[in-house]
Parts: sequence; C-alpha cells; structure tokens
Amino acid sequence: MNAEQFRSLLEERRIIASLKQPKHIEHALELRSRLSGVFLLMGHIGVLGSYVDVFRSHGIPVFLHLEKIGGLSTDSHGIDYLAKTIRPAGIVSTKTSVIRAAKKRGLLTVQRFFLVDSEGLSNISGSLEQTMPDVVELMPARIPEMIARVRRFADVPIITGGLLSEPCQGRLCLDYGAAAISSSDPRLWRADYSGFSGSGWERSS
Repeated sequence: MNAEQFRSLLEERRIIASLKQPKHIEHALELRSRLSGVFLLMGHIGVLGSYVDVFRSHGIPVFLHLEKIGGLSTDSHGIDYLAKTIRPAGIVSTKTSVIRAAKKRGLLTVQRFFLVDSEGLSNISGSLEQTMPDVVELMPARIPEMIARVRRFADVPIITGGLLSEPCQGRLCLDYGAAAISSSDPRLWRADYSGFSGSGWERSS
C-alpha cells in the first residue's frame, strides 16, 4: 500500500482501530469494512508476524506503534527486520529518527504528537519539516480546535485520538478537519462518521 491508497481509505472510512488488547482483534476483523486501518499497540517481537499476517489477509493495513512493541529495536537493524520480515503497512512513532528510518525502507509513517501547550505547535511545525511523515496523529483528540491550527502548516492527513468516549466527540474532530479518528474503544468503531466533506489534509487557507 502506498500513501495515496491510504489517503483514499482515510477519506472513505474515518475510523482507525487502536488495538491494545488481543481480545479486540476479532472485533476489528468483524468491522474491517468500516476501518481504514489498525494501529497495533500491543504484543512483542515473537507474535508480531502472526498479528500482521492476520490483518493483511483480510485487507486491513496494519501500523505498528514501535514504542509499544516489546523486544523490537528501533535502530537501523530493527527497522530493516521490520520492513523485510514483518512487513506491516507502516509504523507509528513519536521519534523523528524512527520516522526517517522507516521512510527510507518504504514503510508508511504516522508521526504522533502530544499537544500539552502552545509551544507544542512550533515543535510540530519544525519536526514536520525534517521528517515529512505520510500522516500526522495529534493527541489528545479532546482539543479539536488545534486540528485546524495544525492544518495551516501541515499538508498531510491528520488523525486524532485519545480521550474519546462518545461518537459525537469523534465527529467534532472531523468537523475541525481531521481525516480520521483513532480509538481503542470498539463502540466507537461501529459509529457512523460519514457525511464529512473536509478532506482533513488539504492545507487550510
């Protein structure tokens, strides 16, 4: 899968399942027609291949959050192993060096940022100039007005997640320009997020 194909999926299906527990794998597979992808935030090097294979066999793009995976080094050798042997669609990381290394090896990249104060906006802008990830993820989602501000300088899709408990909160994020929302709550995977015309990654004027 390339970046354009993933962008098309984000436009069509506005929800990404963040998996933190193995018991939710079946839920994600059941709802695969509603999901644009899966963020894997669990497991270890010994089970990664089987997890990725299951989702890939059902046509679901899998992104591994490398800071949440046990036993996987994020140095150049670890990223090589990931790209050649595990073969996910892409990775999620907060680290600039990891994003760069993954891009060089042909993996799609989602760079996660935590907004804790206004200074964080400047940090995001500076980091994006260095890494140019395929997608940005903003955390937490409960400050949707910040999505519009990031869109002023980011021309890639913006996903947002964290602290979402009701579908209406996710829809508000889409109203503010998010391409999609990510959630670990299977109830939110089932909600209807259609009807939003904003692309979520076209730079605001």
